[in-house]
Order: sequence, then C-alpha cells, then structure tokens
Amino acid sequence: MLALLIALIFCGTMIYAAISDLLFMKISNIACLFLAASFIILALLYGLSLKDIGLHIIAGSVVLIICFGLFLINAMGGGDAKLISATALWTGFSMVLVQYLLISAITGGILTLCILLLRRLVNRNKIEHIAFLYRLTDPAKGIPYGIALAIAGLWIYPNLVLAG
Repeated sequence: MLALLIALIFCGTMIYAAISDLLFMKISNIACLFLAASFIILALLYGLSLKDIGLHIIAGSVVLIICFGLFLINAMGGGDAKLISATALWTGFSMVLVQYLLISAITGGILTLCILLLRRLVNRNKIEHIAFLYRLTDPAKGIPYGIALAIAGLWIYPNLVLAG
C-alpha cells in the first residue's frame, strides 16, 4: 500500500508539473512543496533513518541554492528550479541524481529543438484560439522545461530509495 502511495505521489506530481508547464508555462509552487513535504512524510513511514533523511534534505538544499543562482542570472525558470530541487530531495546525493540531471538535459535539449522548430513552422495567426499552442509558439516565451524534468523524474523513479 505504501509503495502505491509513493508511486502515485511522485509520478502524479511529475505528470501534473509537465501538463501545467505545457498548458500554462508555469509549475505550481504548491506542487513543488507537496513533492518535498511528501518525501519527508513518506521517508519516515518507509523507515528511512533520520540521518539518511537529513542527507536527502541537504541534497535538495544544495540543488536549490545552485538552481536559485541560475534563476537569478535568468538561466532557469523559478518553477524549474523548485521542481529540480524537490526531485533532488527524493534522489539524495546519489547516481540517481546524476541520472536525473543528465536525462533532464538530454530530454530538455530535444524538447527545445522541437519547440524551436514548431515556432518556425507554425503560423501563429491560425492558432490564436488555442491558448496553450499560441503561448508555446511565442518566440518571446521560454521553453516549458518542466516537461523534460517530469520525463526524467518518471525515468529515474524505479531507482529511488523509496521506490525500492
């Protein structure tokens, strides 16, 4: 039962973040906070030691500091920074974190190329009535990187300590 709850919370939040970023170009603060708080509660229920939980919290905090720096120089969106940090809380300092960041970078690169291509090929005047596509094809807008972060999160999910 706990395994199902962990899967629903982690995977469900990742899917929600991806859909939200695609449709509105925004990742909810509440989703990121929910993911972070859920880790702590579920880790206790799972029986993870306080030392291990503390190390996971440090990992999430270090990633948050780095991502906040990237946000300050406009190299990353705020929602993306929070989602990466909340996910790092789940991975801790492990190879799973490295896998997550690598898969995020690869899928993010592919996503970026696809959206840039879409922006070149689509006549925006013909899609004005489809708000999310109109936003997505706006060259002044960023890339909904939460999609790549969610794909990477789902990819690494089986390797998480709590998923085992």
